[in-house]
Amino acid sequence: MELIFITTLFFLLPFTHSSCNDDLSVLASALASVANFQSPDCSNLRSTLHELILPSRNLTGTVSWNLLSTIPSLRVVDLSGNRLHGSVPSGFWSSPSLLDVNLADNRLGGALRFGRSSSLERLNLSGNRFTSAEGLTGLPGLRSLDVSRNELGLVPVGLGELGELSYLDVSCNSMEGDFYRDLGRVLPRLRFLNVSYNNFSGKVESKTTNKFGKSAFVNAGSSAFTSAAASAAADTSSSSSTSTHDQKKEHKNNSCCVRSGRRRVNRLLAVVVAASIAIGLITIVGFFVCAVKRRSRRRSERGWKEEERGVKAAEEVPAWVAGAKWTAPVVVFDKPLMELRFSDLAAATSGFGRESQLAEGGRSGAAYRAVLPGDMNVVVRVAEGATEAEECEAAAGFQEMAKLRHPNILPLLGYCIAGREKLLLYEYMERGDLHRWLHELPTGHPGVEDWSADAWEPQHSTDDRRATPASSPPAGSSSATSEDWPTRHRIALGIARGLAFLHQGWAGPTSTGRAPVVHGHLVPSNVLLGDDLEPRIADIAIAYGAGGTPEGDVRSFGLLVMELVTGRGRGRWSTEEVEKVRKYVREGRGAQVLDSRVLSTEVDGSGVEREMVECLRVGYLCTAQSPEKRPAMQQVVGLLKDIRPTPAEAATTSSTSSHN
Repeated sequence: MELIFITTLFFLLPFTHSSCNDDLSVLASALASVANFQSPDCSNLRSTLHELILPSRNLTGTVSWNLLSTIPSLRVVDLSGNRLHGSVPSGFWSSPSLLDVNLADNRLGGALRFGRSSSLERLNLSGNRFTSAEGLTGLPGLRSLDVSRNELGLVPVGLGELGELSYLDVSCNSMEGDFYRDLGRVLPRLRFLNVSYNNFSGKVESKTTNKFGKSAFVNAGSSAFTSAAASAAADTSSSSSTSTHDQKKEHKNNSCCVRSGRRRVNRLLAVVVAASIAIGLITIVGFFVCAVKRRSRRRSERGWKEEERGVKAAEEVPAWVAGAKWTAPVVVFDKPLMELRFSDLAAATSGFGRESQLAEGGRSGAAYRAVLPGDMNVVVRVAEGATEAEECEAAAGFQEMAKLRHPNILPLLGYCIAGREKLLLYEYMERGDLHRWLHELPTGHPGVEDWSADAWEPQHSTDDRRATPASSPPAGSSSATSEDWPTRHRIALGIARGLAFLHQGWAGPTSTGRAPVVHGHLVPSNVLLGDDLEPRIADIAIAYGAGGTPEGDVRSFGLLVMELVTGRGRGRWSTEEVEKVRKYVREGRGAQVLDSRVLSTEVDGSGVEREMVECLRVGYLCTAQSPEKRPAMQQVVGLLKDIRPTPAEAATTSSTSSHN
């Protein structure tokens, strides 16, 4: 049976319908305390959970690991690059099918205690806060182990018993111990080793440094942690020095063999007195040091929690926050009497920390979710492109942006100029952006990979459709999925209308003579979707000083149309990929690159295929190599409306035809 993709995050193997529902129910319960996790839908699928792959998904919270281990078919777990915290109990490692676990770069901590698992082969726990590890003897099949960048003080217990281990990274842990005593048993089997930035003792043989390279031993321990060559040189020097000293001593004894009894007694008394004084001084110093340590320990025990919180807070707060003007006012256009300051935005976003971050930086800048007084759900975006703008210039640009009012334009609610940093306030859109809706949501089946150079072959034929397809939900309904063609067409038409509004010289109190507004960065992640799936264009760069032309916006829209029709690209279209699509259209083979997921769910497959091919031709026109050959956006709106008239327009046309 062929592999069924529910999302890029969940790869499922065929089994039974009830098993899929049971597994996803357990998964939802296991991650119930994890923010930003969305469980996929298992309706109409017969499968069982095989891989859980959620890297860098902004997941925050604690996982019920023991509950997760009860999914019998789970083989691969990748939750790396998130903000999960808590400990991992030993029961999780006893999951019967676990093969590969990657929990790197989270905030997991405490003691690691491994249960018995004969299947686990690869384990990556780097970049966490684990303090100890034991029980590795229960993982006899482990081939790769990465526990770097943790807080392990000792070598993991049982490491020497791993007979299959070929990759080992324990760097950046401050581990103590004798290198060969603790690691010698696994060295012959290893192909990769890194023990840098630890506190090992002992001597490393030259054959070991030759096998793994000097980079594996950077700051790995004390000065005694040296290569065999240096050790041999030291031994030779020591032997030579000892021999010379013995010869001198023998010569001295031969020449001074006679001593008087009185001088021997005097020397002995002097030695006894000196030793007594030294012992007394050492005792006094010892008492003093112990007292200082006891006082320091009490002080540390009282304040370690506050100190740790302060360090964590410093790690979480972006560098630019410290230099911002905390008393700077926040301007909210629709609420001029609202008194807010930059400090209020910082409080509402946890100091602009990771917990509230929605998007990373870029031209659009990092974005954070905040709830302001009056239950205002907003997105606070850092306008990185406007950092060099003068305060008055930036304020004027933001005022102009606020005047852009159109159903397909995301309105600017307010702004804050906190010194060099400028922040913009937008309405929070629960459904997120078009990229996420098209490629990441469970109902979109975004497991299909981007097209590569060899993937531009016919993807389907009309005869391969399902025998009994389900009917599509009404366009614009909250249940419409990314496989619904009417919804995709309506999104393309809405974006075209918003862009045409900008290019025509947007309507204002003195609209005559207005210059066209160029977006300059139209990509799926800058198109937000409302609850009704109506698109709203965001990140219009009036105050950014970004360059661009209307013709450039038209090309960007053409790429976006290609992505909606083919389901490919994911916002990253190379020149070669664009030309391949254009070639299919030019040769009349556009139907061969349509998104088969859409066609397989439509009742009227032939009608939908015709409309999709026509939309692909619109994308072809918009991506013409010569800018002057590209249509204006108002023309594009007309073309899209003709391809699929709205119900109201269709009714009007039908009524007119009947009347005639």
